[in-house]
Amino acid sequence: MTVPVIVRSALGDEEVRTRVSLGGDDELFVADSSSVVYRAEGLLTDESIEELTYDADRLTVSEGRRKTSLTLEYTLSGTAEVTIPASKTDDVLQPVLAGVLRANEVIDPDESLIEVYRFSELTLILTDRRLIEHVGTAVWDEGYEAYHFRNVTNLSFEEGDVATRIVLEVDGRPQRIKAPNDAADDLRERLKRALVDYYERTSETVPEESDPLEESQERGEEQTGRASQSRRAVRSEPTRADGQRAAVESRPPMTGTVDGAPADATQDVARAAAAGSTGSGGDDAASQEVLDRLEALEDAIERQNERLEAQQQTIERLIDELRQGR
Repeated sequence: MTVPVIVRSALGDEEVRTRVSLGGDDELFVADSSSVVYRAEGLLTDESIEELTYDADRLTVSEGRRKTSLTLEYTLSGTAEVTIPASKTDDVLQPVLAGVLRANEVIDPDESLIEVYRFSELTLILTDRRLIEHVGTAVWDEGYEAYHFRNVTNLSFEEGDVATRIVLEVDGRPQRIKAPNDAADDLRERLKRALVDYYERTSETVPEESDPLEESQERGEEQTGRASQSRRAVRSEPTRADGQRAAVESRPPMTGTVDGAPADATQDVARAAAAGSTGSGGDDAASQEVLDRLEALEDAIERQNERLEAQQQTIERLIDELRQGR
């Protein structure tokens, strides 16, 4: 279908992402920076449009039996309000709300809304990357809380007679959210699916872009390379005692080497320091300082690897628990 000229004029070069029928020839046209409600020409009225730009500070929904009003409030330009059939509330609210959240940098430009839940004065917005909670009469304003899935360490549900409590652990701290029982099952399944999809998606992309474990190993290899350079620098020091130089250069290949190349640079430095114990006091101090630094680097790399392994185990456990609870 073609876009009415009056709508195209309002949107300019922007592409129409979504269009929602509002009954008859009336439609909602959704673009990146705004949505346009198109009112077709009638017997007593000319065609007209109502534009809703997304740079709003507050979005409120007022529902009646037949009509729903969406109100956007702006810092400088006041408010913009549009009335739609009550049966079209969810169809219109979701794309408009997504635009508002993107304009306010609450979600990423390519982030998708999965579902919007409105429970009296509680709104839960589920996307493919986070859960957004807003308490109050508005559907959204600056008083919201957002929980990104990358920080979620556990998910559980506590069922009650009237409501179900969602216990979302974020960085180890529980966040409790109540949802009515009649909507809890749908929310539970969608939230589980979104978490599983997120972790499966990130586990597939992280190794290709930036695998923390590989980065840690690379850092370890880099430190080993630096240790080897330090060893060579110590060995070629002009003021080094002849006994220490001979101990380093004439040492037989160690176990775990390839073509005589050292497998552990810190062991080389340790042997060099031990062999040069009869040298000058300044040389001994320099060798011991290099050895101490390398040992500190090894300890730091080992601690980093332990943290990464623990994080990976947490992610795998979370995915397993969510899959079992489907």
